[in-house]
Amino acid sequence: MLPRVRAGEDQLVAGQTGRWRALAHSGAGIAVAIMVMNLATYAFQMVAARILGPAQYGGVASLMALMLVVAVAQLGLQATAARRISATPDHVAQIERVILRVTYRASFALGLIMLLLAPLVWKLLRLDSIAPALLVAVATVPLTILGGQTGILQGERRWLALGAMYVAMGVPRLVLGGLFIAVRPTEGAAMAGVALALFLPVVLGHFLLRHPRVPGEDSELNHLRPTLREAVTNSTALLAFFVLSNADIVIARNTLDSHDAGLYAGGLILTKAVLFLPQFVVVVAFPSMSTVEERKKALLRSLALVSVLGACAVLGAWVLSDVAMIFVGGVDYSDVQSRLWLFAILGTLLSMLQLLVYSVLARQGTRSAYLVWVAVVAVVIGGLLQDSLDGLLMTVIIIDAVLFVTLLTLSLWRLRDPV
Repeated sequence: MLPRVRAGEDQLVAGQTGRWRALAHSGAGIAVAIMVMNLATYAFQMVAARILGPAQYGGVASLMALMLVVAVAQLGLQATAARRISATPDHVAQIERVILRVTYRASFALGLIMLLLAPLVWKLLRLDSIAPALLVAVATVPLTILGGQTGILQGERRWLALGAMYVAMGVPRLVLGGLFIAVRPTEGAAMAGVALALFLPVVLGHFLLRHPRVPGEDSELNHLRPTLREAVTNSTALLAFFVLSNADIVIARNTLDSHDAGLYAGGLILTKAVLFLPQFVVVVAFPSMSTVEERKKALLRSLALVSVLGACAVLGAWVLSDVAMIFVGGVDYSDVQSRLWLFAILGTLLSMLQLLVYSVLARQGTRSAYLVWVAVVAVVIGGLLQDSLDGLLMTVIIIDAVLFVTLLTLSLWRLRDPV
């Protein structure tokens, strides 16, 4: 009897192990990994804010915002690698070789640029010393390298390896960054922890990509210059989206009084949460959107999933506004509570726009990307004409909604023929 029981237990364990392995190798595993990364990043910001205090944390927050701008190059490289490998899988050996060459050159070039700009960053952000600005230049190198590494894994749809990379991007930042500022609560210590933590996923990426690929076909389209050109184009388009999703807070600080500007910034915390909630959808769908046979179906299914997640967020912000206020900032921001569902709508629009921008990059629709810059100009002009929180919020929502409808219409028209 005992052998049968043990055999049954072994089969149960094997079945559970198989299910966990299947989850780790699927898009659901990527969702969990990205959630862990985002939670760790958010936790680091909370720890830094509590330990450093408002004066020191203000400098760290501004430096982290600067790194978000620099990370546009990382995202551009990731999109380039993933698209090229997904579209021409027979050329993966050549693409990986060229992508890594472009990545390393771009990383050191951007690091050098940030090094030269360090004195300007020091003065503009009013840092205690030039050291944190120099550490941003150091962090730029591994941050950019991660773009090429993750793009290769994404294009090959190696979800387990890619998920490990995302976890490695977030958890070490929390551990090392928190340890550094606990020992020495300064801007420089915080950025030293962030910079050091970024080298760990680079080492992991090198380990995951260490096996040489079987030589395949070569193409002039995958040479250094066309690859670099596409990476620059993708980075420019993603920069436009980044500016669009962050321009309103700058406008708010210049058109609204300090109280309303603070309320608007508090509401945007929820907006950013809703924007990044379906980030895993973009990561999983992008390789499919880069292939001719799958791109239309992948876009429509992804938009449906993002819209459902967004609708749940809007409903939650409306029904559970008291709970949402805990994450927005507490009682000091109570005046914005009745508008949280509108900020959730804005976050939903931005998340769907992000998916459409990546769809445009997947099919190399560079002209459509210019529309994002047009929307940026419209937000700036329309926002500067507003003198109330509600007026600015509705202006941004309407412009983003018009851009979404326009990009969706153009994308569906471009994808009407599957070939």
